[in-house]
Amino acid sequence: MWLTIPNLLTLARIVMTPFILIELSKGEYLIGGWMFGGAAFTDFLDGALARRFGGDSKIGQYFDPVADKILLVCIYIGLALGGAVPLWIVLLIFGRDLWILALSAIALRFTGYRNLKPSIWGKASTFCQILAAAGVMAARAYGNSWFLLISTALLWGVAVLAIVSGVDYSLRGVVYLRRQSKAALT
Repeated sequence: MWLTIPNLLTLARIVMTPFILIELSKGEYLIGGWMFGGAAFTDFLDGALARRFGGDSKIGQYFDPVADKILLVCIYIGLALGGAVPLWIVLLIFGRDLWILALSAIALRFTGYRNLKPSIWGKASTFCQILAAAGVMAARAYGNSWFLLISTALLWGVAVLAIVSGVDYSLRGVVYLRRQSKAALT
């Protein structure tokens, strides 16, 4: 059954996303930041409820990370439209995500590989994206130069980790294919 409280919270996060994007694109960083905080809380809450009360579902295992990715990409689009982050950061994040999605689709379609869990680099990349977005929103909302300095450093971290994690996923795919080729030859 897909209609569980955790899945409804995930759905609420998806519904909130366009409103967050609109606020950020208008330069309303305080409102957008608080809305992002609310969306992040639904992410925490859906996971906690699913674990505590056994409300996890197969659809939720796919639905939740997709909702998270939609939210994060839309936040960066909103920040770029509002002039808070450079467009190249958004393109780098989006390009990395499309690349990983393409690799996953290839793995699912043409191989028996089904272990599509995030790597440590992928998790670090996502975590840095979240911190940087929050930092940018705080710097813009409060006009704080320290927040601006920190968020700028974090944005460079986002760029580096996007590249590193994209390369890491690519190499993991190559290693898997080589193992499969060797196994087929023996």
